[in-house]
Amino acid sequence: MAVSSDLPLLDVADALVRFGEVTALDGVSLRMMPGECIGLVGHNGAGKSTIVSVINGGLTPQRGQISAQGQPLRGYGIALARSLGLRCVFQELSLCPNLTVIENTRLMHRDLGGAGWRVRARKVIAESLDTVFPGHGIDPQATVGTLSIARRQMVEIAMAFSTAGTAPRLVILDEPTSSLDAGLAAHLLAHVRRFVGAGGSVILISHILDEILDTASRIVVMKDGCIVDERPQGGFTHATLVAAMGSTARAAGARRSAAAGAEVLRVDPPRGLPFRAARGEIVGLAGLGGHGQTEMLLDLHERHSPNWWPARTPAVAFVAGDRRLNGTFDLWSILRNLTAATLPDLSRRGVLDRAAEAERGTDWQARIGIRTPDMGLPILSLSGGNQQKVLFARALSGRAPVVLMDDPMRGVDIGTKQEVYATLRAEADRGRTFVWYSTEIDEMTLCDRVYVFRDGAIAAELAGESITEAAILTASFAEAAA
Repeated sequence: MAVSSDLPLLDVADALVRFGEVTALDGVSLRMMPGECIGLVGHNGAGKSTIVSVINGGLTPQRGQISAQGQPLRGYGIALARSLGLRCVFQELSLCPNLTVIENTRLMHRDLGGAGWRVRARKVIAESLDTVFPGHGIDPQATVGTLSIARRQMVEIAMAFSTAGTAPRLVILDEPTSSLDAGLAAHLLAHVRRFVGAGGSVILISHILDEILDTASRIVVMKDGCIVDERPQGGFTHATLVAAMGSTARAAGARRSAAAGAEVLRVDPPRGLPFRAARGEIVGLAGLGGHGQTEMLLDLHERHSPNWWPARTPAVAFVAGDRRLNGTFDLWSILRNLTAATLPDLSRRGVLDRAAEAERGTDWQARIGIRTPDMGLPILSLSGGNQQKVLFARALSGRAPVVLMDDPMRGVDIGTKQEVYATLRAEADRGRTFVWYSTEIDEMTLCDRVYVFRDGAIAAELAGESITEAAILTASFAEAAA
């Protein structure tokens, strides 16, 4: 199909989607023009993922019309969407972990088939990685499962912008920087601007509102399955955008003023500064992604939870950031996912007390704000942010005095974040200790103390008012001492 810059690449009109009694989209219309970046924002559960599924052909609405270049489309689905040049990078990454980067590229592009496809696929993905993420250091022959989550995200993004046959015309990026550090995120957003400047179209979904405000040429706000506001670039400020989503922007809040309690964790590594955490502290792990923060969390977990059989009173709990890989049990209910770590507390003589389990689920649903009409529904019926709330509830509902968190807020909206921040602070005030790795520097300013990692070791320790974005960036990029 020849593309006209005066006609929308894709136009969704009056889309209605219901899942049983739940209305996920209520008459949503969204037009995507060439040469624009649409910033799509809203709380978890607002309908963003549903409209994306309609646009990419994965979901057929019960009502509504989809058109391309002014022509109504019949039988619209994933294959037709791809033939129009639509590409999608999902928040829950979709690469095959047992295949190499090259083999995943071949799955993405059917035009790469035939003799010599490996050479062609390697060229396609290598060129795209070099364009989007200069100096990426990713080997196309590497098995995806051996890559860090940040590198997997980079590969999937580069794959969406790659060309083999039909060129990408509309790219949907769902939380594309959730696992990327500031430098990699800047590379991606710069490429988005170049792609849009050349006539492409991008739908950017991000809970990092500054990315939306700086990159989008049009911002669309969703709430409760509807579009509630839409303005061109410059039409929103950070505060008015938060307000449009239905939340009130709040300050991060004062750090804990009381003195820390007794030391509960300590690691004296062979190089770099020592690590310590006291009772009632929120301790942050900062620095560029992949510099040893996750390894520190795993080491702490191994030291204090070495046995495969869980203790009745565990020393530590763990909240994973990659919930699909390390967090949720996809075939289980919301309730069973929440209570999985505390079944000994809910059992008598080895028999589960289902009434006690249901009571705990109801209690934590209310305390942490899990949005669902029924805790017996499958965990995957929840939005990503609400799935993450379940993982927090699982960790906090137990008796572990220490909670380790590996970038747990990736892909979580600002309202949910504020609710979780308040919960963490309340739990810390009761004496619980948190060790928190985040790729978002703003979150580190909520901590009592922050360790900045560089080259696999702790390069700096910041406390109190010295925890600032400038100080963290300085420590992250400073040259290692001779």
